[in-house]
Amino acid sequence: MWHDRTMTENPVPTISPDALLLELVLVPVSDIDRAKAFYTEQAGFTADVDVRPSEGVRIVQLTPPGSYCSITLSAGLPGTEMTPDSLRGLHLVVADIEAARAKLVARGVDVGPVEDAGGVLYAGFADPDGNTWTLQHMPWRR
Repeated sequence: MWHDRTMTENPVPTISPDALLLELVLVPVSDIDRAKAFYTEQAGFTADVDVRPSEGVRIVQLTPPGSYCSITLSAGLPGTEMTPDSLRGLHLVVADIEAARAKLVARGVDVGPVEDAGGVLYAGFADPDGNTWTLQHMPWRR
């Protein structure tokens, strides 16, 4: 199933000739349905794709709001096996870390406190498998 995204929901970048766009990150999980529910219902990601192209293969693609880059949860794809709980520190850059943190907490995500690391603000959380994420706010970046 493809989700029809609007330009305001998830923008499509113009690709310059020298660009190397990171557009997909594989996230290792033990239970795709549980992870999909976490990312869509709690973290607010958009479900773009959920397909089973062949026996034993499933691909779920999810995109954080406003992001150019998506994540994939998959099973049965040779060469993509990773251990759940092995992905660390994916950053989600936000304009207002307190508001972003509060929104996630209201949805039941256990987000750590906001920490100041020399002017850059961070707050971390984990998915149900223990893969970690970091909200990042750079006040000078708008």
